[in-house]
Amino acid sequence: MDTTTVPTLTRNWLTHVRLRFLQEEDLPALEWDGVYTHFRHVYREAYQASLKGQALLWVADHETAGIIGQAFVQLASSHPELADGETRAYLYGFRIKPAYRNAGLGSFMLTTIVNDLKQRGYTWLTLNVAIENTAARRLYERFGFVVVGYDPGCWSYLDHEGQRRFVEEPSWRMQKWLGDP
Repeated sequence: MDTTTVPTLTRNWLTHVRLRFLQEEDLPALEWDGVYTHFRHVYREAYQASLKGQALLWVADHETAGIIGQAFVQLASSHPELADGETRAYLYGFRIKPAYRNAGLGSFMLTTIVNDLKQRGYTWLTLNVAIENTAARRLYERFGFVVVGYDPGCWSYLDHEGQRRFVEEPSWRMQKWLGDP
C-alpha cells in the first residue's frame, strides 16, 4: 500500500478502522516509514512482554491505510506505581499518525482500552504525557484522567543500531479511576 495516500476522513471513516492486538508481522509498520525506526528494539521488547502476558499492544488498522495508530498497555512492571499486574495498568506509546488526529480515533482507542482493562479487573490506568503535549493532555482530561504529579521523563533504550539513547521528556503523571471490578 502507498503510505502517502491518506483516505478522505468522512463522517463515518472510523467504521473502516479495526482496533486489534498487535501481531508480530505488524512490528515493521510501527516504524511509520522510518520515523520511529530507532524504537525497533523497544517495540520487539514490548511484543515479547505481551507474549508473557505482561502487556497489551493495540494497533488501529485502517482497511486501506494500514496501521494508523498504536497504544501499549503495561500490565506488570518493576514499578508498581505504574503497573502492578493486578489493579493498576500503565498506558504508553499512544500514537496516531498526524493525518488521522483530531477525528475521533484517540477517543475510540481510549474507550476500547479502558473497557478492556475494566473487564480484566483493573481499577486504575496511569500514563505520562509530555508537558508540551497539551493536545494529548486535553484528550486524557476529557476521559477523566487527572494530573497526580510530575515525572522528569528520564529513560534510555537501545536503538536499531544497538546504540544506547537517553531521553529526557518532562511529563505529567496522570491517572484515571476505572471503577470497581
